Amino acid sequence: MPANSHATHDPRRRRRTTRLLAVTVTAVTAGALAAAALPASAGEKGHGHQQGRYQDVQLLSFNDLHGNLEPPAGSSGRVTETHEDGTTSTVDAGGVEYLATHLRQARKGNPYSITAAGGDMVGASPLVSGLFHDEPTIEALNKLDLDVTSVGNHEFDEGAAELARLQNGGCHPTAGCYTDKEFKGADFPYLAANVLDEKTGKPVLAPYWVWKKNGVKVGFIGVTLEGTPGIVSAEGVKGLAFKDEVETIDKYAKVLQEQGVKSIVALVHEGGYPASSSYNYDCDSPGAGDGVSGPIVEIAENVTPQVDALVTGHTHNAYVCTIDDPAGNPRMVTSASSFGRLYTDTTLTYDRRTGDIARTAVESANHVVTRDVAKAPDMTALIGKWNALAAPIGNRAVGYISGDIGNTGTESPLGDLIADAQLAHGRELDPETDVALMNPGGIRAPLAYAASGAEGDGVVTYAEGFAVQPFANTVNLQDLTGAQLIQVLKEQVSGANEAAPKILQVSDGLTYTLDLTKTGADRVVTGSIRLNGAAIDPAATYRVASNSFLAGGGDGFTTLGQGTNDVVGSDDLTALERYLTATTSASAPLAPPAADRITIVR
Repeated sequence: MPANSHATHDPRRRRRTTRLLAVTVTAVTAGALAAAALPASAGEKGHGHQQGRYQDVQLLSFNDLHGNLEPPAGSSGRVTETHEDGTTSTVDAGGVEYLATHLRQARKGNPYSITAAGGDMVGASPLVSGLFHDEPTIEALNKLDLDVTSVGNHEFDEGAAELARLQNGGCHPTAGCYTDKEFKGADFPYLAANVLDEKTGKPVLAPYWVWKKNGVKVGFIGVTLEGTPGIVSAEGVKGLAFKDEVETIDKYAKVLQEQGVKSIVALVHEGGYPASSSYNYDCDSPGAGDGVSGPIVEIAENVTPQVDALVTGHTHNAYVCTIDDPAGNPRMVTSASSFGRLYTDTTLTYDRRTGDIARTAVESANHVVTRDVAKAPDMTALIGKWNALAAPIGNRAVGYISGDIGNTGTESPLGDLIADAQLAHGRELDPETDVALMNPGGIRAPLAYAASGAEGDGVVTYAEGFAVQPFANTVNLQDLTGAQLIQVLKEQVSGANEAAPKILQVSDGLTYTLDLTKTGADRVVTGSIRLNGAAIDPAATYRVASNSFLAGGGDGFTTLGQGTNDVVGSDDLTALERYLTATTSASAPLAPPAADRITIVR
């Protein structure tokens, strides 16, 4: 189906399940057979079926907000749109002032409306939220009338105790209260069905929640990816066990069924990769290829048919697809990109007679959070309040650049800059430091040349640096043998990272070739690895700097967790700030690095 014109940014293209489905999954009654025979428009009004039996329930959803209260900058604040003629363009999107307006407009005329999210509402947040341990984002989500969300991996960045505080309220244990009012916590439940306390074996937060209105009941089960411990610091997941997503969802779907809740939505913080980067890509259209791939496909194919739809996230991609459930029936699977740039509007047609969703009538579409609507005044006031508190810190200049320093590509200019900054900090701690390594997932935003405030073009503020590195990881030093260093580089493209490589950003002096025509660890050409022009000696000892997440073996780099002679330095943002302050000035700004340390063969 073609998109509408770029001028409207609102294609209203809706994916609809097209096969005839049984309305119940536990028994096939005469009523269920009648429902299964309904046409695809069964959930629409005015088509002659019995008045009052079918009720359209609107499900608005989004995911991976990451505390982006203000409109994200650069490419992080745009989405790609495909037009009728096949051309594409980008649309500026995001910002909770606009998200609130769009959601409120979407709810009009929909008395049965639920708003749900797929995790990572907080964590890796810009300064206006991250500086205050994401209390501003929770306040904003309360004002957005969010009903429920799953946890994501970033909800555990500061550990289970801090997540519990975001849920229940109270002042931060070390920072205290930021205003004269105690933080009240989330008005909505965080669901963590597959995150267990290792001591009790019970979920750390509620596993499910049921929305009810006038006899209509819809259950929600929330899970995060089982692999969360591999992408969160060890301290953040200490004492927690992360269980299989499918087994957990099936377990609680059965519990809900036993409670008489037959309409079920899974909020899954795990995602996929669509065949197109356009938000309005029709992945169910003929000739669309695989439509969507990645971990969410296996989950969707195996989760019990009792679940009627999956709201997903984590990969920051946009898709609205149907994936067959284990019974062979199509089921809606959605994701709304990230940073509040999109929201998904799904219509679930509820059958009052059976209490289940008539999946023949499920419709869904992603919509752009455009910035051509009025800002929500309450959100403007909220952002203004917290920005006023953050301004004395955030507006401080820490360095100067002569152009945009991006964070895209196998090797990025910003990745090189951060690695160089950590190498410099490592040498402050130990002059014998040889090399620094930076994980690409820890780089959360580019450095833009254009001024975002009154500081002037080319000025890097503390707030901009915070947006780049918001995790407060420390810069750690450790000794690795040459053989271990080579193995670390091979772990970029093998083991846990073979299917989805994680290419480390490397400091000046380390060079090698990455041959993408090969497979597995062979993609790193061992004989090409050089440090300051000399081949790596497998028997020698090298002093390596990396952030504490990597130094603990995060992101599948298990060999980095085997280093010795550890030294813990300052946090990574401080390292970047010191480097920019020491090496740049208004008259001598830093040029974007060339990103030429890794030679790519394709």
